[in-house]
Amino acid sequence: MHDMKKLDNLKHLDKGAPEAMKAFWAFDKAAFAEGALSGQVKQLIAIGVALTTQCPYCIELHTKAARDAGATDAMLAEATLVAAAIRAGGAVTHGAHCF
Repeated sequence: MHDMKKLDNLKHLDKGAPEAMKAFWAFDKAAFAEGALSGQVKQLIAIGVALTTQCPYCIELHTKAARDAGATDAMLAEATLVAAAIRAGGAVTHGAHCF
């Protein structure tokens, strides 16, 4: 089901809901702009979120953006393991509801 070419279809959203999509793209740009956090750190956060939501589009796009911002294999590995720990931690702590 994952096909990066499908992202070309976002133009249908831009056309069908232009004001909402204009606001979305502006928000996205602002969220990833350099600020208190560097662009690289923001991309590493995005990868962690993408891994936990299991969005292949986001994983691919943000991995490329992180690498373009200078992220190394070690940084990507650590971001992956942080995401895994958070996901596992959620399962463990929610396990308290079983008792």
